[in-house]
Amino acid sequence: MQIERYDGDREILLPLFALADDSPTQVSSYIDEGEVLVARDGNRIIGHVQLIETGEGGVFELKSLAVRPARQSEGLGRALVAAAITRCRERHGRRLIVSTAAADIGNLRFYQRQGFRMWRIVQDAFGPSTGYPEGSAVNGIPLRDQVVFERDLGAD
Repeated sequence: MQIERYDGDREILLPLFALADDSPTQVSSYIDEGEVLVARDGNRIIGHVQLIETGEGGVFELKSLAVRPARQSEGLGRALVAAAITRCRERHGRRLIVSTAAADIGNLRFYQRQGFRMWRIVQDAFGPSTGYPEGSAVNGIPLRDQVVFERDLGAD
């Protein structure tokens, strides 16, 4: 497995972006932004991470991260986050933020294990007005609020 910058047609990555975000409206609003790194097994792309500059000096956002279901639980997500952190540091980043649904217990656990800390909550971030179906749930928990994590890139 190798991780490298991806400069090709991002529509090819749409299935991965769809794994990371249930709203096609949201995905279409950011798929072409920032920089994408992909994990490859031979010629096959098996995961991706997208980094976007936030407009605040030295602060990047990990906007999208996904690994093909058949390859999950192999440490690829962790490797993609590590590559994203390295890339942000190369670009003189000082902070990396990422957001996820408060209902997604697996993601909450994953990001904290990668050294991210809860920074803020955005109430009612998920719903029809933002492209998510009414009544959506994750792990039996209503999909409503968003947790924003941050990681100090100077720490380690």
